[in-house]
Amino acid sequence: MRLQKYMADCAVASRRASEQLILQGRVAINGVTVTELGTKVNEGDKVTFDGNVIKPVKKRVYIMLNKPDKVMSTVSDPEGRTTVLDLIEEKTRLYPVGRLDYHTEGLILLVNDGDVAYHLTHPKFEIEKEYLVTIQGEISREEVLKLQSGVIIDGQKTAPSKVRVTEVTDHTTSLSVIIHEGRNRQVRKMFEAINKKVIHLTRFRHGELVLTGLKPGQWRYLNDEEITYLENLK
Repeated sequence: MRLQKYMADCAVASRRASEQLILQGRVAINGVTVTELGTKVNEGDKVTFDGNVIKPVKKRVYIMLNKPDKVMSTVSDPEGRTTVLDLIEEKTRLYPVGRLDYHTEGLILLVNDGDVAYHLTHPKFEIEKEYLVTIQGEISREEVLKLQSGVIIDGQKTAPSKVRVTEVTDHTTSLSVIIHEGRNRQVRKMFEAINKKVIHLTRFRHGELVLTGLKPGQWRYLNDEEITYLENLK
């Protein structure tokens, strides 16, 4: 088994996040620090992360959280800001699936299942994420079509997306935006690319999981139907 998958199975982090931890020299096998991503873990190997032995978890835990504004979607924060893990009461080691930026609210999953995290976040699986976006002012049909077909952010064109206007007021416009990529601050940057200011951003769907009945800061365990959906992704 590849080391990054083993780490994900141990609920250290997702596969992709584990790759970064390996490159940082924080992982060792049988006392030898490993920095190569292709390294395999064999039966009987002793794997440590930051000096602590890690082992695959036996009990799978899946939590849905409605992340509030000004909360980090990370396991820890060097600046001491509140993280998503500070908001839940669960002793099992968990990590967030994907990220929401500091000021973005909404659905985020906390799991200890590396395969689920991998299938929900890797671009090749094209799992949809739906956002409710409120922008300042109006948006034209041409600008909506431009977002749908793709805009240039960070030097690269975004994949086609689904965008529709849901509400218009005197000063703002609300839209539903569905993407399957997971680039850094992607939705905000998409609107910046057409010179629109995002004043509120919430993710309310990830795949078939929908944020319902949770106020900002509240969380719950996934129900059996939702867990079955995740299991079927593997």
